[in-house]
Amino acid sequence: MADANVINVATKRLQSALEALEAALEQRLEGDHSQSALADQIHELGVDRSRLAGELDTAVAQSRRLEAANREVVQRLDAAIDTIRELLADQDR
Repeated sequence: MADANVINVATKRLQSALEALEAALEQRLEGDHSQSALADQIHELGVDRSRLAGELDTAVAQSRRLEAANREVVQRLDAAIDTIRELLADQDR
């Protein structure tokens, strides 16, 4: 009977060790999956950053073009206003 008792205890210890190993393996797989998901997220953030940087460059270039056009319009308006003032001043004389 003592041999059967020793075998039962050893079997329970082996089963417990196998369950612990299985749990550790599942935890490791979950960790690997989490790392993979994190790497995917980092990659996506890099792609988004590149896209946003390109959009920002485009917006800055457009803003500069609009500012240049605005300055040109202001200069033309100032010149037109000066011309009108000169014509009105000539009529008053």
